[in-house]
Amino acid sequence: MRLNDSLGRPLRDLRISVTDRCNFRCDYCMPREHFDSKYEFLPKEKIISYEEIIQVIKSALPLGLKKIRITGGEPLIRKDISKLIKMIRDLDDELDIAMTTNGVLLRKNIQLLKQSGLDRVTVSLDSLDQQLFKEITDSNYDVQDVLDGIESAIDSGLKVKINSVIKRNLNENQLIPLIEKSINYDIPIRFIEFMDVGTTNSWNLDSVITGSEMRKIIQQKFGPLVKKNSNYFGEVAKQWTILDKEYDFGFIESISSPFCGSCTRARISSNGHFFTCLFSEKGHDLLSMMRMDADLHDISNAITKIWNNRNDKYSEERKENTKERIPVEMSYIGG
Repeated sequence: MRLNDSLGRPLRDLRISVTDRCNFRCDYCMPREHFDSKYEFLPKEKIISYEEIIQVIKSALPLGLKKIRITGGEPLIRKDISKLIKMIRDLDDELDIAMTTNGVLLRKNIQLLKQSGLDRVTVSLDSLDQQLFKEITDSNYDVQDVLDGIESAIDSGLKVKINSVIKRNLNENQLIPLIEKSINYDIPIRFIEFMDVGTTNSWNLDSVITGSEMRKIIQQKFGPLVKKNSNYFGEVAKQWTILDKEYDFGFIESISSPFCGSCTRARISSNGHFFTCLFSEKGHDLLSMMRMDADLHDISNAITKIWNNRNDKYSEERKENTKERIPVEMSYIGG
């Protein structure tokens, strides 16, 4: 069964946040002035369990679900996360299972993750410069910790890519070093425009450096860039290639070139709410349903109804949207 929303977009991808906690305090996601020692994270009893996550996935698989991505917060701080990967893999050998992580705990977890059935890992890395890395992450980790994680994932045989959020007057000088590093590793990199997710990251349009501006910087170093066709419907990153190197990389341009028309993603927050857009203000409480003994049929029907009614296209309507909004935080819903 293929489940379509009101705009004809299928449900293919489910991103599941397994924790609202993180060991970084990046200013575009969890700035310390808001997420400090006094911040009240979700208590354990309000976080969706692995068994409840499996219930949701089982309910969505017959609806056309093809991909699962485990996110956070930082998913590798959730205890026994490899057990969840194994539980998901046991549902379907063909399901594409990925994880997004900041990478600093990846090396010590990589073998178990691989053995449990993880297919792909995306590592967030916004700077190779140690001082700037410390400034962006506001953490006690070193950039080498992330690079060690990336290298361990490559050595394990997993598919690996790098995601980099680029902000104006902060880290645009890292575009070239990051591309050079990804070429050296022979893995793709995707540059992400700074997005207005949540209310705590002090987003403003002046801080956005667009994909077009990034490409101008890149081609000054590498020469002409050529845009490639999408690999599949719903591909988020626009793919480009450096001609003389035959190296491909991508841009996620939610601000300057929205892709709402082909969005196939749904999200489960760490407290078990179902969201139909990264920029949503409210989700649908599946966790309470499950804890009131809803069965797979009940959950599947709820997801079907929610998705059938979905008409989200916030990024396309951003300029016209003048009302005050309180969208869900990135750390709560996952990227």
